[in-house]
Amino acid sequence: MAYVITEPCIDVKDASCVDVCPVDCIYACESVCPVSAIFPEDAVPDKWKNYTEINKNYFNK
Repeated sequence: MAYVITEPCIDVKDASCVDVCPVDCIYACESVCPVSAIFPEDAVPDKWKNYTEINKNYFNK
């Protein structure tokens, strides 16, 4: 299942998740995200659904 990084993460310089988060495994970061910005694709809140497409475009570069 894909995980989506949403708006609360924008401009956050906290970096507390960096040591936990493997490069290609965003799901591992979900529980340590200081701003609760990471969701399984099927659980993204309606107000941030557009981030599913934003993430897809970003990670397909």
